[in-house]
Amino acid sequence: MIGLAAGSSELIEHLLLDRVIKIVIVVAALGFLALGMLLVWRRAGRRSRNGRE
Repeated sequence: MIGLAAGSSELIEHLLLDRVIKIVIVVAALGFLALGMLLVWRRAGRRSRNGRE
């Protein structure tokens, strides 16, 4: 029984680490998306304010 409990603990630890890694990836992707949208919005805003193109 002790071996089964140790294996279960390792499995839970692995699943939690996997979840944390996935959350970090999603947060980083959302950050890059927000940064890209901000850059596009600023460039589009400058052109429409100045009346160029």
